[in-house]
Amino acid sequence: MAKVDSVAPVPSPTFMDAAPLTLPPPLVVEELVLRRSARCLNRPTRPSYADQEPPKKPGGRGRGKRKRDEEKPELAAAQQGAKSPGRKYSKVEAGERKPMPVIAAVPVSCAGVATEDDAMGTGKSAKLRVKETLRAFNSHYLHFVQEEQKRAQAALQEIEAKTKSGLKRQTKGGKKKSSKQQAEAEEKEKRPSKRPDLKAITKMQEMNAVLYPEKRIGHLPGIDVGDRFYSRAEMVVLGIHSHWLNGIDYMGMKYQGKKEYEKLTFPLATCIVMSGIYEDDLDKADEIIYTGQGGNDLLGNHRQIGSQQLTRGNLALKNSRYNGNPVRVIRGHLSKNSYTGKIYTYDGLYKVVHDWVQTGVQGHVVFKYKLKRLEGQPSLTTSEVRFTRAEAPTTISELPGLVCDDISGGQENIPIPATNLVDDPPVPPSGFTYLKSLKIPKDIKIPSSIIGCDCEGDCATNKNCSCAQRNGSDLPYVSHKNIGRLVEPKAVVFECGANCSCNHDCVNRTSQQGLQYRLEVFKTASKGWGVRTWDTILPGAPICEYTGVLRRTEDLDGSQNNYCFDIDCLQTMKGLDGREKRAGSEMHLPNLHPEDDSDAPPAPDAS
Repeated sequence: MAKVDSVAPVPSPTFMDAAPLTLPPPLVVEELVLRRSARCLNRPTRPSYADQEPPKKPGGRGRGKRKRDEEKPELAAAQQGAKSPGRKYSKVEAGERKPMPVIAAVPVSCAGVATEDDAMGTGKSAKLRVKETLRAFNSHYLHFVQEEQKRAQAALQEIEAKTKSGLKRQTKGGKKKSSKQQAEAEEKEKRPSKRPDLKAITKMQEMNAVLYPEKRIGHLPGIDVGDRFYSRAEMVVLGIHSHWLNGIDYMGMKYQGKKEYEKLTFPLATCIVMSGIYEDDLDKADEIIYTGQGGNDLLGNHRQIGSQQLTRGNLALKNSRYNGNPVRVIRGHLSKNSYTGKIYTYDGLYKVVHDWVQTGVQGHVVFKYKLKRLEGQPSLTTSEVRFTRAEAPTTISELPGLVCDDISGGQENIPIPATNLVDDPPVPPSGFTYLKSLKIPKDIKIPSSIIGCDCEGDCATNKNCSCAQRNGSDLPYVSHKNIGRLVEPKAVVFECGANCSCNHDCVNRTSQQGLQYRLEVFKTASKGWGVRTWDTILPGAPICEYTGVLRRTEDLDGSQNNYCFDIDCLQTMKGLDGREKRAGSEMHLPNLHPEDDSDAPPAPDAS
């Protein structure tokens, strides 16, 4: 099962029906209970650089203010003295402005963390800049997915119209035409692009938003051993592996003239990816037998179909052996929950200790390299990735410390087990009532929603959807790989409601689809009960919903052991059930991001 991650508070939007609730007296929710809520693990957000504007050029007619002040210093001094004494004014000459510092080579530390921090000179930690870069990439990626779906839908409608028109002409004229074949060719040509991730890479490069555009040797600041990525494109925009396809990343001849590399022979390998493509590879965790690049049937059965040459990445790995520089190693494993089908894990620094040429399994010449992991680094997490993504328990009965098969009592389509490896004897969670939906007392009247869209089927096919207009012209979600994901952060998300004519599977009903991931409630040593997942949860994807009892403010009893929050439409959800808050693992939903929790017991091992 997956490694236990705790969640830290981040700002949360509210998710509303098509018509916002307006309640006469102030109402609050009490006795919040674990259930479906929305939103989202590592959701994409606009990075800080996207909000920055270039400095405006001085304009206006006549002489500039600085020139006038230089010519008439007496007048400038008088004007300065006439300003309010309560304010402080400072003037920075244009020549004094410091340019953004260039990223220098980072000292390598075998501890698994680069020693440089704030390498961009932005005042932000390296870890924060990594998160912002990934969020920016995911935002661009989902926007391109949404654009491709719109383009494909428009193209299909155009093809259908041409096909119908061609059939009518055939019926009238009695002659056979190739309109159907032409339509099929056009449909094939205009089908949705399968690589919005490459478009997102290009966008980030155009905006100079790649975190480490210059290639480096060793660890990168903000990227720790054990960090995981959903795609190669994410690694490209970070700069940890600079090519979306090749397995060997290397520094080319352009680095040869730089002072810090004057004693090195180029090309020089910086990073390799092991993902099971080459059949001659051998992985022994701390020791790797790596096959060079080239001659592989990448689009077919991945077998070797030709001999390799000692050029590019192959030569770079050979040079790395004699130069003695460390090489970053990233392992990729299959994951059905990832939108790329794989999860990539950074496993630290290795050193090339031997290289040779041999005849491979298919009878072709291949270059082989033996790499050994450097000592003093954090333990490998690759085994956890393999177990988490491919060998998670198939039945709840396999869980050690199981104290409850399903805390929802069968209300959910996926059971939520509870485990306790802390208490002796182990006890299940108690003192709560599980609610699948909001409980409304009889004395509270809820206004009915009077606004709804008139879309047929899915709102994504209707350009004039009224619910999309309420969200700012586009639907807030995009359906990719059958998973609804929030494209970008919004203070309020308007979903389709009871009065909308679209079907239940509409993408704008993403948070209404019920529990989609396998969750587990577990006991921690000092933070009460926590929640972890067995599955990979993508950025922007729904997790669960928190519901409770609707009450008036004046009906609340302050002595009760509950945590309450206002549900006024102008406010956002600010907390969870009081038990979680008092236990120290307060979560602000929606909007979650994973963090390692040393207090949590280890995830059960399927073996």
